[in-house]
Amino acid sequence: MTTPYPVITGPTTGGKTALAVAIAHALQDRGIPAEVVTADAFQIYRGMDIGTAKPTPEEQQGVPHHLIDLAEPTERFTVHDWLQRADPLIADLRARAVTPIVVGGTSLYVKAFLDGLFDAPPVDPIVADAVRAMSQPDRRAELERADPAAADRIHPADNRRTIRALEVFRQTGTPISTLQAQWDAARPARPDALLVGLDWPAEAINPRINARVNAMIEAGLVEEARALWAADRLGPQAREAIGYKQLIPHFEGTQSLEDAIERIKIETRRLGKNQRTWLNRFRADQARRPGLWIEAPDKTSPEIAQIIVRQMFTTPPGGC
Repeated sequence: MTTPYPVITGPTTGGKTALAVAIAHALQDRGIPAEVVTADAFQIYRGMDIGTAKPTPEEQQGVPHHLIDLAEPTERFTVHDWLQRADPLIADLRARAVTPIVVGGTSLYVKAFLDGLFDAPPVDPIVADAVRAMSQPDRRAELERADPAAADRIHPADNRRTIRALEVFRQTGTPISTLQAQWDAARPARPDALLVGLDWPAEAINPRINARVNAMIEAGLVEEARALWAADRLGPQAREAIGYKQLIPHFEGTQSLEDAIERIKIETRRLGKNQRTWLNRFRADQARRPGLWIEAPDKTSPEIAQIIVRQMFTTPPGGC
């Protein structure tokens, strides 16, 4: 019988990286090699280190980390690209009796990893051009009429997701929220994965977020982002990364540094809220894929790691 491997998700600054390393050490104490597989949409970019909270060699503590520094920030890199790397990597680790520890800062990557990609139709260029020709207020109004569930989930300023939702609706006549619900109901693609959710209430995680942003600034985030921007190394996708996007107006002279830093904190707290929403979606899906839910503020990473390792060895594959 093959031991399930953990897939860790939860809000930003919630201790996922430290927990992954702690699990690896706990497994190594049992004589079981383990390596970390990172599921993060921006840690894949070389040179974007501080702002993405990419684990330093000291933080990795000798545990191999995969799927970091895969592309230049000028390149487009999708969840499909990531899965094409993750699938053979997981298979190789399992074949060598190495336990993968998947740790996700990007909830969509975790969802796609667990259940496969959402099978949306390819974009019709005529539909795409029509949607992109609309003003953002008009797009938002149409989304609220056509797909209230998606409008409730998509922030009004999120042009990319608004456009995609309207493209799908216009092309299929079916709201994207309905198609995504069907995706949620599909059979799990990885029954041997143990989903681990770190549960942080807003009042506990938000001060950690603010403190981390301050620490990033002290560690040189402004200088890192400025160097990438000045060298024109931030492509359209990389420019959307929190911590970089908010500093660009400062570099362009239209916003003070203090205001830019405050925007980073606000957007990071918003990201944390979005990640908690994803966590609730995973939790609501327990009938199909039960998970292990940890009240993270109450325990240290080594304590949580021991709970997870015990669960791994008492949960049969397909029953986690």
